[in-house]
Amino acid sequence: MGTVAAIGARTGVCGLALAGVDVLVAEDPDAVRLAWRTLPRTVRLVILTAEASEALGSAATALPDPSRPLTVVMPR
Repeated sequence: MGTVAAIGARTGVCGLALAGVDVLVAEDPDAVRLAWRTLPRTVRLVILTAEASEALGSAATALPDPSRPLTVVMPR
């Protein structure tokens, strides 16, 4: 079974920890990209803040690929 992770600014993702989500706080675009590159292989779903999605660009919104986690973007 896979896990769920969230990437974004602290204020956007911290509450998700209460639901068992692995929270990866990333306050700037470089931190977002680093968090994305270092996601554990067990992660099957990544929740991104809108800003984190913008920082990742097409890396987060590409067509689904079984080797990568599914991503969703929180609305602003």
